[in-house]
Amino acid sequence: MNRLLPMNNFTIQFVAQTPQLLREAIAAYGVSKRALTAIKFQGGKIMVNDQEQNVRYALQVGDCVSIEFPREQRSESLTPTYAPLAIQYEDDSLLIVNKPAHQSTIPSKEHPTNSLANDICGYLEQQGLAATAHIVTRLDRDTSGLVCVAKHRHMHHLMSELQKKGEIQRHYEAIVIGEVASQTIEAPIARSTTSIIERMVDSKGKYARTDVTLIGKGETAGVAYSHVALFLYTGRTHQIRVHMSYIGHTLLGDDLYGGDCTLINRQALHCAKLAFIHPITGAPINITIDLPQDMQKIVQQQ
Repeated sequence: MNRLLPMNNFTIQFVAQTPQLLREAIAAYGVSKRALTAIKFQGGKIMVNDQEQNVRYALQVGDCVSIEFPREQRSESLTPTYAPLAIQYEDDSLLIVNKPAHQSTIPSKEHPTNSLANDICGYLEQQGLAATAHIVTRLDRDTSGLVCVAKHRHMHHLMSELQKKGEIQRHYEAIVIGEVASQTIEAPIARSTTSIIERMVDSKGKYARTDVTLIGKGETAGVAYSHVALFLYTGRTHQIRVHMSYIGHTLLGDDLYGGDCTLINRQALHCAKLAFIHPITGAPINITIDLPQDMQKIVQQQ
């Protein structure tokens, strides 16, 4: 069952610059066919000069267009919670939040409550926004760092299109076992044949590429490690964890892939930077966040 959010609807407004059909102007703003269907059948409106029109209407230069999206529905699994959020960026359409380790991005059977998505729903409700949590860039439960969230379905669609084109840059930092050289890893990733959770490098898998750059190296408590920066060209499940394990440099704390847990009790992986061009404003968005304390404690001994 879904809960209909009883708050204000999201609206796009613009002035027609050229004579064209209304549907052509709407498509130019990136409104998806699915969203148009929702507008038509679920309570939205398309207005021209304060009069409701259909998409076949012929716009003239100077016509004022307003697209009102229907109120969004929130799944019952996304019960709002009200924990503080570490917000790094916010505008009318986007949130970028620093997720701590040991918190799920979305609810799961193992962790049905207190996910980042639950907290975001609570935050948006407190702001009086008709929105649910549209997660754009998801992180594993024990990975810390930046998560991008759209406040409404239209922005989620626009950001998803950026992702498909590889135009959301995701920069990570990790601490891995041993001394690793800077390199590019290109190795296809597939589901493990022995686990529903694990992934593995397999020729039948999907293409995956990770760039690895050495930042520093050290040794503590008898464990030699490397501090590396990683850039993802693709976004396969567990991509960094699988690729680093594949080349013999498993992440510290990553017990799923055989990592040493002496120095840290979770995979030492952090999304340190998100960069993209805002699909509505056209402004460059470049957000960075420092390593969390558990990883800093290790690398500071270099």
